[in-house]
Amino acid sequence: MGLFWRRKSGDEFVKLGLNEPASSKGNDTPAVDNTTTTTIPAAPELMPPVTGADPSPVPLETKPGKERVTPPSEPASQAVRERPVPSRSPFATSVLGLNLSIEELQAQEAALEQEFSARFRRAVAATRDSLSERLDTVFAGRKQIDDELLDQLEEALIAADIGVPTTLEVLETVRRGIARKQINDLDALKAAIKDELLTILKQSERQGVASETSVPDGVAPYVMMIVGVNGVGKTTTIGKLAQRIKAEGNDVLICAADTFRAAASDQLAIWAERTGVPLIQQKQGTDPAAVLFDSLKAAKARGSEVLIVDTAGRLHNKSNLMAELEKMKRVAGREVEGAPHETLLVVDAVTGQNGLEQARQFLKVAGVTGIVLTKLDGTAKGGIAVAIAKELSLPIRYAGIGEKLDDLVVFDPEQYVNGLFGN
Repeated sequence: MGLFWRRKSGDEFVKLGLNEPASSKGNDTPAVDNTTTTTIPAAPELMPPVTGADPSPVPLETKPGKERVTPPSEPASQAVRERPVPSRSPFATSVLGLNLSIEELQAQEAALEQEFSARFRRAVAATRDSLSERLDTVFAGRKQIDDELLDQLEEALIAADIGVPTTLEVLETVRRGIARKQINDLDALKAAIKDELLTILKQSERQGVASETSVPDGVAPYVMMIVGVNGVGKTTTIGKLAQRIKAEGNDVLICAADTFRAAASDQLAIWAERTGVPLIQQKQGTDPAAVLFDSLKAAKARGSEVLIVDTAGRLHNKSNLMAELEKMKRVAGREVEGAPHETLLVVDAVTGQNGLEQARQFLKVAGVTGIVLTKLDGTAKGGIAVAIAKELSLPIRYAGIGEKLDDLVVFDPEQYVNGLFGN
């Protein structure tokens, strides 16, 4: 599945091996005590956090009546120094701190990929078990393909939340294969369905943003705007994104632009403290575009590579929210070339077809470029990924596969389809 997020060349990365949870206690807070540590020379994440006193290299303007709140920071005299980074897994390495050969680094990266692949397969187990059970029932006792079998197969795919339009198209392709004698037995039928689902997922990557590498390295900060209704896991996703992108050697900043909901900034502050990523926030009711403007200035002053922007999560049919998003996009575009570079819609896999309708509404006004599918590990209807990819032509960028800090992975179409069919 490769590295989580990459715009730099390989020799610039700090590899932290985030394939294992921070502690064995099952919580999200990174363990920092009683661990082996590796000291890393000055790296982007060691720059001082943005606070009310603003110790960043370039002074920032503070507007009257506004305040910035960030996780607790060190005294100014100790703001910039080398910090020990906990070695949290057997694969933990630092390209800057250890003298490892290319072969050793490649071997460790391969081990990480295998671990992520295994975790991803476990995450889609509920969907696989549900789909496999239905398929086994459909195929039980049958030796040939007939209309009755195809009708039952249609019901099974729809029940997995693959969606009616997508299911009908998949089966139409299957019927053509049967008519041409290209599909002659049940094994060939299963293989044809698998190939169709994989094709749909891969074709969706032709639109939107399928990779952060599409933006030139010289453009900074890379602005990621996160949208979605309340309750889908948006705040948690931002925290996990920040942690993983930072772990690949990037300086990350979080913008708390959801000033409508009082608890939104508080929740983000908790995640910012857990991940050690600075947070820019202002008082409730402040214009979200103004918060974004200040965050962009702060990111430029710090030399941050990535700015992750939280947005209000009111219901998708509220026109004022959409107007706010449009204004924020205009502000971002004026400050940074091509910003926002990604607008990621967070969708709860458990909501099924309702999540698809949310995606349709946001796509109309927010310029969504990709999907983050959360709670994929907790639903038997994970087929919604295929429905979104087919009906909206949007790539699934990331998948939430658990509650821990590191349970966010790059969505891999082949791993997903293979996982569904137990291959």
